[in-house]
Amino acid sequence: MRFVAADLDVIIVTYNSALVVGDLLDSLPGALGGISGDVVVVDNGSCDDTAGLLEARGDCRVIRSANVGYAGGINRGVREASGAAAILVLNPDVVLRPGSIPPLAQSLGTPGVGIVVPQFQSPDGVIEHSLRREPTLGRALGLNRTGLAVLSEYVTQAELYTAPQVVDWATGAVMLISRACYDVLGGLDESYFLYSEETDLLLRARDAGFRTRYDHRSVVVHIGGGSGRNDKTHIMQIVNRVRLYRRRHGSAAAWCYYGLTIVSELTWIARGHPQSTAAVRALLRPSLRPVELGCSDRVMPR
Repeated sequence: MRFVAADLDVIIVTYNSALVVGDLLDSLPGALGGISGDVVVVDNGSCDDTAGLLEARGDCRVIRSANVGYAGGINRGVREASGAAAILVLNPDVVLRPGSIPPLAQSLGTPGVGIVVPQFQSPDGVIEHSLRREPTLGRALGLNRTGLAVLSEYVTQAELYTAPQVVDWATGAVMLISRACYDVLGGLDESYFLYSEETDLLLRARDAGFRTRYDHRSVVVHIGGGSGRNDKTHIMQIVNRVRLYRRRHGSAAAWCYYGLTIVSELTWIARGHPQSTAAVRALLRPSLRPVELGCSDRVMPR
């Protein structure tokens, strides 16, 4: 069943998100500010009562799905939605401030812009460093504390979060994507399953001539903790960073990035981050990688 096209297709993917997704949906009407939205929630096989809670609300359509990954869930939601000219992708662990969506829609009308992202704040009002630079060899070691652009993938300068600008990529917890951009890119790359799918999307958008714009007038609160973190998800995050770099660069550069990523994870182990041990093992032993990634057949993930 397809609904009449709204102004926006609002796509939310949940996985064990019962504790947070209700707050997001409660915040959505005020955030839209009169813009109409066809709200589709794809539940990726939650083990808790997320799907049941959503179905009892009546303010969204719920698609029960096997766990097809975050990118797969978004693409499924887009296929089931109304076909609006813009697609609002929302993580379940955010809360939207009143009137936060119209500025995104306005920015999406800027010539050449295909994706718009908001300002993220913590629950206590601190601006989060959500803007990113393109992954490079110089940034592979994760030396974000230096604040130097050549070494830091994170954009940390406070003044850059107080004005609109074009960015390489950004946290994908809230993204407004034009239908034209989404269609040209063929949606999100489902091979990533979880993590790096937004990096890939925004960089591919830039390759195709669509800029990503940050609009500080739109403010959302990032609660975090929507689906949890563990060894498996950290392995996915690190392995996907390497495979994204490999897909965009030659073999020699990719092996350098691979080695630098291992060094970076070793420094995190030394700082008491046990999940990095699992990541290093999975980088060195492909058989330890989650089967969902489909890259357990060779050392260099592709």
